[in-house]
Amino acid sequence: MEKIQHQIATEINVKPAQVAAAIQLLDEGSTVPFISRYRKEVTGGLDDTQLRTLEERLGYLRELEERRSTILSSIEEQGKLTPELQQAILGADTKTRLEDLYLPYKPKRRTKGQIAIEAGLEPLADALFNDPGLDPEQLAQDYINAELGVADSKAALDGAKYILMERFSEDADLVGQLRRYLKDEATLSAAVLTGKEQEGEKFRDYFEHNEPLNKTPSHRALAMFRGRREGILSVKVDVTTEATDGHPCETMIARHLGIENQGRSADAWLAEVVRWTWKIKLHVHLENDLLAELRDRAEADAITVFATNLKDLLLAAPAGQKATIGLDPGLRTGVKVAVVDNTGKVLDHGAIFPTPPQNKIREAEATLVKLCQAHNVSLIAIGNGTASRETERFVKDVLKDHPQLSAQPVVVNESGASVYSASEFAAREFPNLDVTIRGAISIARRLQDPLAELVKIDPKAIGVGQYQHDVSQVELSRSLNAVVEDCVNAVGVEVNTASAALLNRVAGLNQTIADNIVAFRDENGPFQSRAALKKVPRLGEKTFEQAAGFLRIANGDNPLDASAVHPESYSVVAKMASDLEKPIQSLVGDSSLLRAIKPQNYVNERFGLPTITDILKELDKPGRDPRPEFKTATFKDGVETLKDLELGMVLEGTVTNVTNFGAFVDIGVHQDGLVHISALAEKFVKDPREVVKTGDIVKVKVLEVDIPRKRIALSMRMGDEPGQTAPQRENRDKNRNQKKTQPQRKQDAPAKTGTLGALFAEALKKP
Repeated sequence: MEKIQHQIATEINVKPAQVAAAIQLLDEGSTVPFISRYRKEVTGGLDDTQLRTLEERLGYLRELEERRSTILSSIEEQGKLTPELQQAILGADTKTRLEDLYLPYKPKRRTKGQIAIEAGLEPLADALFNDPGLDPEQLAQDYINAELGVADSKAALDGAKYILMERFSEDADLVGQLRRYLKDEATLSAAVLTGKEQEGEKFRDYFEHNEPLNKTPSHRALAMFRGRREGILSVKVDVTTEATDGHPCETMIARHLGIENQGRSADAWLAEVVRWTWKIKLHVHLENDLLAELRDRAEADAITVFATNLKDLLLAAPAGQKATIGLDPGLRTGVKVAVVDNTGKVLDHGAIFPTPPQNKIREAEATLVKLCQAHNVSLIAIGNGTASRETERFVKDVLKDHPQLSAQPVVVNESGASVYSASEFAAREFPNLDVTIRGAISIARRLQDPLAELVKIDPKAIGVGQYQHDVSQVELSRSLNAVVEDCVNAVGVEVNTASAALLNRVAGLNQTIADNIVAFRDENGPFQSRAALKKVPRLGEKTFEQAAGFLRIANGDNPLDASAVHPESYSVVAKMASDLEKPIQSLVGDSSLLRAIKPQNYVNERFGLPTITDILKELDKPGRDPRPEFKTATFKDGVETLKDLELGMVLEGTVTNVTNFGAFVDIGVHQDGLVHISALAEKFVKDPREVVKTGDIVKVKVLEVDIPRKRIALSMRMGDEPGQTAPQRENRDKNRNQKKTQPQRKQDAPAKTGTLGALFAEALKKP
């Protein structure tokens, strides 16, 4: 365990004691949000990101130790565990290295090499390897044995070859050396399979594609893997070489084993053994390993992208507790309508038909005006799906014709709303409502509080991922669930209005306890204190400890129950109030009074300075919401479809997804446009998330519109002109950066158009 602690401490750049403390808390059942928020003294202030990494690495390293123990036991039972091998196994720091060392001792089916050993050919193999001066054909004559299946000298030499091939391919040091070389030098190649050109049109970019393996970005790797899985592409890993004296990996094998061609009798035979070892054994094995490693890396990258986007979406600005109408647009089936009050309670629902083919505009207008007036509606949430722009135009016309209405129309991303409306949770919540009405309710609530509504949907259905269906669904779920948990606990949950789905995401709670809280609340009325939560069935002391600080009770018996101050710290606040001779309530929100308190005066063996400081910050702004101020994008009138877009047009939009290669922006035409990474800013951008995040409102320029393929190229650089390619923009940026960093020489002349064009052409050729 001490070894694991030191390794994790090194990886996340903290002290081993901090890691040890965090591991102990995790093993005792504490959650990451609780530890990062309320156990800062114990862990030395590890934050939730560090703790998530620690938790993940702890699981991996414990699995590694368990596998190490299994391997040692297996080899020891075989009577083959030497001190040197044991030391090598104990020193292995990855699962790959561990499996390389175990390979020669791993129980396996009978191989050609084992059959050859059983036929008595191992001495022949050893003799030729140890003394290449021996004549292979002549020596093999001594090993012909028809009863053992060795019919002639060729069969004997083939058997000896299989023995050495297996021995060489199971040399852990050699395999490790070759793997490192290929990681650094190999090329990843993709090619279209014969006859699949038309069927695989969407993979056209990879029909003849080569790039360095170690520089392949995750999105391209996953695209190639998808093409291979769909039977369109072949994907290979190898070293591009023009050498005439053999493959460089064959040279490495020969050098490692001390095999060299000196013109001796067995040298040619040994060279063939080396060649076969590479082509038949090691190339296939290492190619599979490296492709698997690339997939793992690409998946991890894609999962990180998804998790980051999800976090930004969950922590998007809430419009607030205002009466809201949700509109789920449609054409033939009409626009579904739901009205919710400021707490999200459904007040009314129905359908209107202001869009083709029915065009019942007057009736729809009358219904919308009536609902706005009857329920004092402040917001109208319009889903961004089919007929969204038509519905938005209708709503704006109604509000223009009825200035007495103060409602604000807002287009809302409805990704996942249909998944929620057909879910078991929605069926329990609204058993008597049609799924389409449930969708309108979800759209309205999503505008009021994105976090509270989105937690009801499987994170994978929200649609902010990058190749999300191509990655490990187990790892994706684990990562996304951690993001949801961290976001929910960062914001806090009002226990008297929260749904069971939201409560389920609170640290320490599960679905059963969340359901019990709602049932207890429905039966006994609102909770008046956090302490009353202990009356909920199955909510014990440990659960209360983990969850209480993240649960809020507004207007309860204790003013601290509406804050992030944990009940275990109430005595500290009581002491502060007593010293000031003030009631506890007077401390809440009184900055001048709180500034008079010296934190160090309240530090003791249980509560350190970080906790006291956090308490004072929370008292200053109790229950503060970390989410930003609410803003919306304004779509341009008359721009509703791809055909309405014009090159050079400047529009406002909302970032819906950020990937490693750029950001997708909703500009109100039912198809998100892509701002390539090279068009995000005037400066060079390595990571798109440095510039934008999901939910941001941005201004973009239209560079290209491909109607048949439904693709829109956008730029956030107003100086970009239509027709420029991404490689051209990237090349221009590199030139600008070089000019800024290199001193100008007198002989330098302005680049000619032809020269620049040649540079662009060269950039396009590069992988």
